[in-house]
Amino acid sequence: MLASLRSAAVFGVDAYPVHIEVDVSFGLPHFTMVGLPDATVRESRDRVRAAIRNSGFPFPPHRITVNLAPADVRKAGSSFDLPIALGLLATSGELTRRAIDDTVVLGELSLDGAINGIRGVLPIAMAAHRLGLRRLLLPPQNAAEACVIEGLEVCVARSLPEALEALNHPDRAERVPAAPAARPPDASSDGDLAEVRGQLLPRRALEVAAAGGHNLLLTGPPGAGKTMLARRLGGILPPLSFEEALECTAIHSVAGTLAPGAGLLASRPFRAPHHTISNVALVGGGAIPRPGEISLAHNGVLFLDEMPEFDRRVLEVLRQPLEEGRVTVARAARTAVFPARFVLVAAMNPCPCGFQGDQRRACRCTPSQIAKYRGRLSGPLRDRIDLIVNVPAVPVQAITDTEPGESTSRVGERVCRARAAQQARYRGRGARMNAELRGSAVGTFCTPDGDGRVLLRRAIERFGLSARGYDRVLKVARTIADLAGSEAVRADHVAEALQYRLVE
Repeated sequence: MLASLRSAAVFGVDAYPVHIEVDVSFGLPHFTMVGLPDATVRESRDRVRAAIRNSGFPFPPHRITVNLAPADVRKAGSSFDLPIALGLLATSGELTRRAIDDTVVLGELSLDGAINGIRGVLPIAMAAHRLGLRRLLLPPQNAAEACVIEGLEVCVARSLPEALEALNHPDRAERVPAAPAARPPDASSDGDLAEVRGQLLPRRALEVAAAGGHNLLLTGPPGAGKTMLARRLGGILPPLSFEEALECTAIHSVAGTLAPGAGLLASRPFRAPHHTISNVALVGGGAIPRPGEISLAHNGVLFLDEMPEFDRRVLEVLRQPLEEGRVTVARAARTAVFPARFVLVAAMNPCPCGFQGDQRRACRCTPSQIAKYRGRLSGPLRDRIDLIVNVPAVPVQAITDTEPGESTSRVGERVCRARAAQQARYRGRGARMNAELRGSAVGTFCTPDGDGRVLLRRAIERFGLSARGYDRVLKVARTIADLAGSEAVRADHVAEALQYRLVE
């Protein structure tokens, strides 16, 4: 007796179909699973046996063989519990259909037969739509993320008997309507930029970073407002487009960080890992590759507070993602590619004690201690940061001043106008914002006027800008021109861009 059902698995952030074949033959009771299952999949034998019995169905006392095809790709996760159980029920006659090819079945079983939520449903829904499959049967906890894909019929089951009923009588299956539009993000959750007192230059740098997608390093004494500024960057970034929200939600679905019942992400991700993080946790990896913090920050913000306290090997793995916008994790069988296009915001003190240059408190650090502390950030990594800004201690007058600064909404409007100009300029050219420009496109769109070129030439001769640093100054100058509504990049735009590049 043979039964066959469709399921799916995820590798990286991409899904691929898996056929579940269940064969029950006469012989001594034995449960064999083939097709390169990992430990989680192999343990499903006990979950399936208990779920079937506790749901009131007989478990076949014969030789059981389960094949997960394709057999040359390792399978991981608990999403195969439900299709395996339904395959066994098909061989015993409880499920009237022996071969189910029109429905992708997913779900983890509890011992009492309840169906629990799983990871990676959105990539599976996208793959099912791409392959021409039109029906999903899955846990209700994952229905919202699957419903964002148009053209899919999403059915839910809370228990094994409900799943059996949904397949035996498709007209009685509980269907979930199409997901409503994502709710607007709550800007108040990150605070308003108007709460930042003083700090005009850092506020301006934050606006430039948001408008062009540039990386930013804030240096200054403790309590100057570096973390406060960084956490308000998300509020001035443009809202997520549908495509961006789809990319972000798929990554978080694979990582298991979506809240139960959540649909598309409404706000841009903001990730702030602790400095004790490992390099694998930051960039992703593992035997079965999973996304790391930089991929979870895709289309959002990655904030590294106290950047020199991170292990140097952890910081150095950021080099390639900062340049290419993706992470490639190679394994013997397959290679996983995780998107990682984010705005890096880092904060650090000017010295170990934090008070170098502070007019109110004296610095106790020796020159060698300061040099060692700053040396934790390598030259190549620092060269990949577009804006470096000093955040001085806030004057007493600014702290006690009750007049608010410019609000997040007003700054966000300027940022959105600048981003819209960039998207119109680069449509069809493989870039969405200035920070993504590569190669000849930098010279085509960011070349300044005559006075600006003279200023740049002098800066290269005097300060020894690298070729990468030269390109990044041009891209920042292009962003400053966009914020000013200027089609041409002028000398004053270049001068402001150099101001952010040459800070020590």
